[in-house]
Amino acid sequence: MSSRVIYPGTFDPVTRGHLDVAARALQVFGALEMAVVRSSLKELAFSAEERERLVKSSLIEAGIPGVEVTLFDGLLMDYMRSTGAGVFVRGLRANSDFEYEFQMQLINRKLAPEITGLYLMPGESNIYLSSTVVREIAALGGSLSEFVTPSVEKALREKYSRGTSGR
Repeated sequence: MSSRVIYPGTFDPVTRGHLDVAARALQVFGALEMAVVRSSLKELAFSAEERERLVKSSLIEAGIPGVEVTLFDGLLMDYMRSTGAGVFVRGLRANSDFEYEFQMQLINRKLAPEITGLYLMPGESNIYLSSTVVREIAALGGSLSEFVTPSVEKALREKYSRGTSGR
């Protein structure tokens, strides 16, 4: 099995919860690639390139070295096969995450039985955190510093100070 480990997501935007999961995965595996999905059926606030840049800057700001950051299109299983990756990591926060990830894991096993998914919980201080909540706080002018890194906070302030809803 490949030792290449991927943490996929839209990271729209990357939060301290995502960074927590990345740091935990790095402790377990010693190497990690955060793969930013280029396009999604979700309505995204930031472009793929902006999200990639924010993940890179957040990793630096959080003091998490050695994580590769890439962009990818299409099905995760296809991307993982094309890169030789054998394991992906996802974060789990609540029952709703579990139900969604359970369904996706079963589908992924049908698509690529040779690839394994592992699920990590962030620390208690980040267990409630989601990108959606962060965007809502930003849109309403709330404090973001304990939820995101300074570069993400700045990007959110710029995006929502233009009087847009982020779209």
